[in-house]
Amino acid sequence: MDSLKAQPSTPAAFEQDRRLHDRYTVQVQIELRAEGVDAPMRLETTDLSLGGCYVQLLMPLSVGNRVRVTLWLDGCSIVIHGRVVTRHPQFGNGIMFLEFEGEGEQLLKRYLDAITTS
Repeated sequence: MDSLKAQPSTPAAFEQDRRLHDRYTVQVQIELRAEGVDAPMRLETTDLSLGGCYVQLLMPLSVGNRVRVTLWLDGCSIVIHGRVVTRHPQFGNGIMFLEFEGEGEQLLKRYLDAITTS
């Protein structure tokens, strides 16, 4: 596992939590490829849920950008198409997952279920 025991993240007090899924503080290897950009960015998530993730970037992408996300979960890669939904200058981006390729959604759900029970 990438984390011994993941805990739900606490959103900032001033932000309304609009999430549909629980968010967990967990570092997972991620590759982001913005639409129209050839070079991928290899990073780690700071938190992850079935509906999206957050990544730290010094030069965040613009809100609305479409991205192709590859997550590595226990040696298995899953590909997700998403969209940038939050941008914090010199800090990072929130990515909403829109469409999973193959069995990606089931694999991510199993991964999150496993880290919350360990």
